[in-house]
Amino acid sequence: MTKNFNAIEFQDVSLAFGDRVVLNRVSLQVRYGESKIVMGGSGTGKSTLLRLVLGLLKPDSGRILVDGEDVTDYNEEQMMTVRSKIGMVFQEGALFDSLPVYDNVAYRLREQKVPESTIESVVMRMLRFVDLEDAVEKMPNELSGGMRRRVGIARALVGNPKIILYDEPTAGLDPITARTICELALKLRDLEEVSSIFVTHRLQDMEVLANEYVIRDDAGNLIFEHEGDRLCLINTKFIMLKDGDIIFSGTDEEMRLEDNPYIRKFLA
Repeated sequence: MTKNFNAIEFQDVSLAFGDRVVLNRVSLQVRYGESKIVMGGSGTGKSTLLRLVLGLLKPDSGRILVDGEDVTDYNEEQMMTVRSKIGMVFQEGALFDSLPVYDNVAYRLREQKVPESTIESVVMRMLRFVDLEDAVEKMPNELSGGMRRRVGIARALVGNPKIILYDEPTAGLDPITARTICELALKLRDLEEVSSIFVTHRLQDMEVLANEYVIRDDAGNLIFEHEGDRLCLINTKFIMLKDGDIIFSGTDEEMRLEDNPYIRKFLA
């Protein structure tokens, strides 16, 4: 059944830190099953959007809705329920250094007092999804940067959230590993119909997320294909932030036709 509201919605949201305006009456919507790629230079408010969705910051004005629920004025206890619907992938993975991979992924389930027999099946399913089922006993300091990000994604998937927030998940990674992270995001978008905000400053991420999609063939194999004459992706849109304002919102094809100097310089 199609829902008549959005996974995430910002309505005229403003936020300032002292004299510095971070967001200026920003409005945006993330539909169910849609990815919004948020781009812009450092300090343009990209990560601030994610903190507002999670209730870690409160706007000075405007409204924020998550899964059709106005969470703007929610207290911490109320936000805990909202956060249970959301997976968060941090730039560095944000793993607990003292816990092995298995316990990192199981952490939220144990907080919720889920039986260990259930935890084991969930953890292994999540680690299989990110192709790390052989790393269950490894400590975070034994993992490469890309592996830590993948563990972070596995942990974010616990509870099968239909909304995932990515905060620069490919920053500092080599191109091949960064592509692996983007492919995981494609699998979640195209096979699981997960809604997401994907914050990045990397044009390489944009190319993968905007121009590729994944399908499963009759044998169950995953196939990554490029959009073309047969298909134009409608479930991935872009936002460009500058000085607290959204200066562009639309498809990658539309963005490439923009004559705004800031956008032209960014794409160059």
